[in-house]
Amino acid sequence: MRAALASSAAIALIAGACANPDPAEDTSSGDTDTSQEDSDDGDDGDDGDAAAASGDLDVPAGYTHLAAAVDGEYAGETVTLLSQWIAEDGERFAEALRPFEEATGMTVQVDGVTDYTTTLVTRVEGGNPPDVAQIAQPGLMRTLAGNDRLVALDEWMDVDQLRDDFGDAWSEMTSAEGSVHGVTWGAFTKSVVWYPAEAFDAAGYTEPETWDELEELMDDIRASGITPWCISVEQGDFSGWPATDWVEDVLLRTAPVEVYDEWAAGERDFSDPEVAQAFEFVEELFFTEGNTFGGPIWMNETWVGATPLPMFHGSDGPDCFFHKQATWIADFFLADPNASADDTDAERLQPGTDARFFVLPPIDEEFGTPVLGAADQFVMFEDRDEVRALVEYLATTSAVEPMIAAGGFISPNQRVPDDWYQDYSSRTAADILAAASVLRDDASDGMPAPVGSAFNSSMVEWIRAEGANTSDILAGLDEVDWEGEE
Repeated sequence: MRAALASSAAIALIAGACANPDPAEDTSSGDTDTSQEDSDDGDDGDDGDAAAASGDLDVPAGYTHLAAAVDGEYAGETVTLLSQWIAEDGERFAEALRPFEEATGMTVQVDGVTDYTTTLVTRVEGGNPPDVAQIAQPGLMRTLAGNDRLVALDEWMDVDQLRDDFGDAWSEMTSAEGSVHGVTWGAFTKSVVWYPAEAFDAAGYTEPETWDELEELMDDIRASGITPWCISVEQGDFSGWPATDWVEDVLLRTAPVEVYDEWAAGERDFSDPEVAQAFEFVEELFFTEGNTFGGPIWMNETWVGATPLPMFHGSDGPDCFFHKQATWIADFFLADPNASADDTDAERLQPGTDARFFVLPPIDEEFGTPVLGAADQFVMFEDRDEVRALVEYLATTSAVEPMIAAGGFISPNQRVPDDWYQDYSSRTAADILAAASVLRDDASDGMPAPVGSAFNSSMVEWIRAEGANTSDILAGLDEVDWEGEE
């Protein structure tokens, strides 16, 4: 999903954006049936705990429907799955499904669409849901669960096995209405700061481990005549969301996690003192003279995918040294700044060689090093045995092994061996996720659509005013009705 391709990159922006609707206008789709294509079965790398080898698949002992499928009980059956993955992303997902189809004799019919949120909601409301769907925003999952549209996995699946494999934090992200409703798929973290490796090393800089060290490094960068940060927020109707990510990351670092959870659930106002403190912290970082490249006009008018380019293509070396964005942003590290991100053949700079990243440092030691993360998940609409078998498979290491091998994919499944991660971004991000003191999903992704949309647009106005209207912005956000009307 994070491959360095135009289609993949556009989807990554959608998945990373703090917005509920899908902004893509393209409504192209493609059905994928991989059951007739050949592939080599790979070793699952599992240590054997609570699992048995069955048909070369990792089949945990509690996943009885998957075991039955491998025994041929559902051979010839078809399961439908709706996702946002097309082009190369769709091909990579098809590779992940192929071992299941070959081991079971079943067919998984995947419908990949770019306007997947609209398509999914339309199909659900029209009484024609897919058997399984991929969902990028937990808020959508919670809405569907709250409207009794999803099958709760607790009703039939060994969720103890699921929790053992994915841990409590990820299980919380897929839960609603007191039940687990989703199986976590690929994960990524937004709490990372990218920098141009060659220039960084040449300047003698080292990665900061505390906020004080980061501020000292910012001072050194400013003293050299370069602005520390490249930050921009333009993405059409969803402009503003990178600034909301900043607020969320800072709030996790300056207040107890309960404050974050209560704010994300609408139980605390935007003007709550501890929430407002996070805005004020970001305000100082964004708008202190010399901190951000280009100033407020550049921040509001520069497309999100182009934000990191000044790190690599300044007039005389970097024009900025830092860019905080999820790991997928490397898809946009163009070697030629005049190339188009839509050009799948355009050379990309390489993570680990041309660019590296570090976790956003802790601000208050009391709150450790939290991580703002996100993940796709699979939810279930139709309760049939063969559908259960597919959902169980998607929770195994066998399902994610082809994705990890292709690079740029991180599974939250804790039974995935560390040595499966061979590329720099996946390996480093996996370590960051594993070391997180607290893991939370994007708060605004889980907020009702009117609130998330208002949060995004308010950040554009905030940047335009260079933070002079913070109290007005917060008061206005408090007036947005969480039931869906302003």
